[in-house]
Amino acid sequence: MKKKAALLLTAVILIITMAGCSAEKYQKYTDSFFGTFDTYTTVVGYAKSQEEFDRYFKQIESRMEEMHKLFDKYNSYDGINNIKTINDNAGVKPVEVDQEIIDLIEFCKEWYDKTSGKTNIAMGPVLEIWHDYFDQASYDPSDTAIPPMDELEKAARFTDLDKVIVDKEKHTVYLTEKGMSLDVGAVAKGFATEIIVKEIKEAGFSSGILSPGGNIRTIGQPLDGTRDKWGIGIQNPDKPVVNDAENTLDTVYVKDAAVVSSGDYQRYYIHEGKRIHHIIDPDTLMPGENFRAVTVVANDAAVADFMSTTLFLLTYEEGLDLINSLSDIEAIWVMPDMTVRFSDGMKDILKSQGATGLKK
Repeated sequence: MKKKAALLLTAVILIITMAGCSAEKYQKYTDSFFGTFDTYTTVVGYAKSQEEFDRYFKQIESRMEEMHKLFDKYNSYDGINNIKTINDNAGVKPVEVDQEIIDLIEFCKEWYDKTSGKTNIAMGPVLEIWHDYFDQASYDPSDTAIPPMDELEKAARFTDLDKVIVDKEKHTVYLTEKGMSLDVGAVAKGFATEIIVKEIKEAGFSSGILSPGGNIRTIGQPLDGTRDKWGIGIQNPDKPVVNDAENTLDTVYVKDAAVVSSGDYQRYYIHEGKRIHHIIDPDTLMPGENFRAVTVVANDAAVADFMSTTLFLLTYEEGLDLINSLSDIEAIWVMPDMTVRFSDGMKDILKSQGATGLKK
């Protein structure tokens, strides 16, 4: 999976210390696990007992492991046809897959068409080249380079999303040309999170936060008797990632919503004094340079994940026009000079604009 955040969190959950429990005797619990989507997943929730919370937590962990295996492009698993299986059969044959993969690809095609075409899950051949350079820089930070443009351009010939053929009746996916490959890293965590949120809510979990690698999805509202919104800190790209309000640019207050960030600070290496990050523009085949970070707030975690990458690769003016053409999506842009801009709807939920999570 593309690592938007390996051990780092894109956004910081601001856990505000409150007295005891609510009138309904709910208490707050927290637990985490590591490995799925190559990152930490933190779960915060209000429950009536540790046993109840643990039951929800185990369901979330188990389902996240299943989603990780389905959307993995690097590893094969016994009895599972996943993204790697599809890629391995590019130009060979259609692959029968689970419904979650069909839904993911259909979602990405739909949002590719309705936005800018900047977030393209068929960019696998280009991203594979970049992946090797990131791995080398990780292994030896003194030995860095940038992929040759002719190599990237050759790979870009195999990134046509229209050649990703989905047969919903037969439950198959077919990449029509050998050399094509899918990379769903720009949306997989958010898409998986939204599936799990719907399932865990049906199981009775009504108040909590899921945060796989900082892709934050809140459920309901805090059941502490004093707040009706969760406070989610927006990370300062120049600060270390810790649960410390001093290291946040601002705080958004939300309930039943997703908060997802994309930034140049999440995975990068330094080459000849320049930061080379992992968010690659399909037009230039180079890392986007318009912003330090973009944070999206949306009702759906998959939409927020997809749009955070899309907006990062558009200009501010293009991104703002796109946001204004859509519903229930807001954004914050951190410019190269660290100034902050935001869409009109953010004003009602930003701490800097007077918003609060407390009940009125």
